[in-house]
Amino acid sequence: QTHLMESGGGSVEAGGSLRLSCKASSFYQSTVCWGWFRQAPGKPREGVAAINDDGETTYADSVKGRFTISRDMDENILWLQMDSLKPEDTAMYYCAADDYFCPFGLDQTYNYWGQGTQVTVSS
Repeated sequence: QTHLMESGGGSVEAGGSLRLSCKASSFYQSTVCWGWFRQAPGKPREGVAAINDDGETTYADSVKGRFTISRDMDENILWLQMDSLKPEDTAMYYCAADDYFCPFGLDQTYNYWGQGTQVTVSS
């Protein structure tokens, strides 16, 4: 069973930066697709960024130019560098991964999910 654990959340002022990390225990396959998602109170979960097994990235329009997704394939680690944070970025952030089927774009059909890490941006 693959487990994902996020870290790096916290509270920052608008304009600040945070770097989220997601560490996976192990995967059965060597090709892995990853994604970051977030859910604000009272809102549905939404896709933030994704990276497929070829390294191609997808970003939500709301974070383009501010967030960067990256990974370390050897260490099974995913990152999300978040710059120029806005109050509307406040949410619980979740990482997701799949080593069998790579979801298209920001689809949420991942097999493995973390427990989430809270990001709070104050104005």
